[in-house]
Amino acid sequence: MMYLHDVWVNWFEGEENGYNVCHFHEWRKEDTIELLDQVPVLKVSKELYNYIENGLSDLPESLLNDVYQKAYLRKNHERIQMDYCFIVTDGIGILAVDTIGYQIPMRKSRIIPRQEQLVYDMIAGEETLSYMLKSQEKKEHHILSPEPTIMMGLTRKERQLKQLLFMALDHLYASKNTGQVRYWYTEWAPEQYSMIRTKPFEEIWQQLYDEVKHGWTEKHEKLCEALVKGEPYFEKLWEMEKGSKVN
Repeated sequence: MMYLHDVWVNWFEGEENGYNVCHFHEWRKEDTIELLDQVPVLKVSKELYNYIENGLSDLPESLLNDVYQKAYLRKNHERIQMDYCFIVTDGIGILAVDTIGYQIPMRKSRIIPRQEQLVYDMIAGEETLSYMLKSQEKKEHHILSPEPTIMMGLTRKERQLKQLLFMALDHLYASKNTGQVRYWYTEWAPEQYSMIRTKPFEEIWQQLYDEVKHGWTEKHEKLCEALVKGEPYFEKLWEMEKGSKVN
């Protein structure tokens, strides 16, 4: 078993999409950073790496057995044993994982570039470990779990605001209010008002979603800010995101 020592981690909990597990350059001052005193390193297949990075499904039992109680967290000069914590790589991507006692990759973190290089050096020439995956259904993406291509090229703040916009659009969809969806589509594309004013709710909402889901611009941000206004939970998320700072 290979081990990495003194590993800084920034856990993202319950994330099923790897694009929300932020790389070091996007870590923030308000993030909670922990120090792993020791953590096992596993070189696995691309299929298994993708399964872990972009899912919250059960991990292979043999993998869990291999890493059981082999990682330690350092906290206040104490060395605390962790049940199922490990670093996994397919030779390209690298991810730290902690199941917090469950069988799924509940917490995920990237590691800092210097330690990524140590992992690449460590696994050079090593055989890929073989773990059996249960047959799995193709992952379904939807408005609250967008496809990676929709988030590609965006900063952490832009991704978070875009997901907030999608949450607000999903809330709008649940209302089934044709007048409201016409209003918001007109806010987005006023020049299209005459074209959509006779269309049904589903068609207008789908057209709005299809147009806003690509990229992120000032126009997207203005629509998001207007949509969340008056919704306390959404407003709080908006304020938190707008006030955050990258390290």
